[in-house]
Amino acid sequence: MLEVFSVFWALVPVTLAQSLILSFVVLGVMIPFRILSFPNLTSEGAYPLGGAVCAVALLAGVPAFLSIALAFTAGFLAGTLTAFIHLRFHIHTLLAGILVTTMLYSVNLRILGKPNIPLFREIKVFDYLAFPFLSINAGKILLAGLLGLLFVLTLRFWFNTERGIVMRAVGDNSDMAEAQGNNVNRSIFLGIGVAGGCSAFSGSLMVQSQSFVDVNMGLGILINALAALMIGEAITGRERLLKQLAAPFIGSIIYYQLISFCLAAGLAPSDLKIATGIFVIAMLAGPTLIQKRPVRMAHEKIRE
Repeated sequence: MLEVFSVFWALVPVTLAQSLILSFVVLGVMIPFRILSFPNLTSEGAYPLGGAVCAVALLAGVPAFLSIALAFTAGFLAGTLTAFIHLRFHIHTLLAGILVTTMLYSVNLRILGKPNIPLFREIKVFDYLAFPFLSINAGKILLAGLLGLLFVLTLRFWFNTERGIVMRAVGDNSDMAEAQGNNVNRSIFLGIGVAGGCSAFSGSLMVQSQSFVDVNMGLGILINALAALMIGEAITGRERLLKQLAAPFIGSIIYYQLISFCLAAGLAPSDLKIATGIFVIAMLAGPTLIQKRPVRMAHEKIRE
């Protein structure tokens, strides 16, 4: 058991850096799901799209930060495409996301030109933090953490503005928001676009972190993000906006530490999907079981 904890502790810096980077995907899942009540699967395609755009931009000599901005823009467009398909053709949100994600696989292959590309020689954003007193993983944690804080504060400010409040109102009751004279379609376009941009942003950071891009890097990322979101919301709650915005980051950190512990304990990587599924079921079913327990106890007392 001591050996398991030793291996787990050694992996903490690596998994912490990865979890902070991947938390932006969780944010991209949370915004449509919780803020707009718009179940969306575009993140699984937007994440590798951001990685592909960023990688090609780096290979073309574009500075690292500008490459990230281009990736965010590409993800934003992917999100707005999902919103357009849903609003224009009245296709269900889930199916619209699946269609866009399916098409993005071919788009990503076109962008890359081949399934994967190494990025070992290019100057990446994390190279700017290559100080003697700062380890590689510490630099990644610092930068990803600061970017996460910036995103949370920016979104908190936005959702407290007039248009941000309208967007939240659209998620609560779109018919009522429209009856008040608000542009519902504009809020959906903007919200789903930002969500896609967040996922692509995460993909651009990940390829710069691992110096490698693969067209299949988004496979399964959606279920991981959902598991992290459920864990985060179980801890922070959703009563206040700030808690809702913090849930993706807290949940991502805890979820990937749990995955790391499973690996340290000897769980085969091929079994991680089972563990992820169990985490999601536990997070979704837990509140229901907790609420039903007092009812069952009351019924038992009545029977007695």
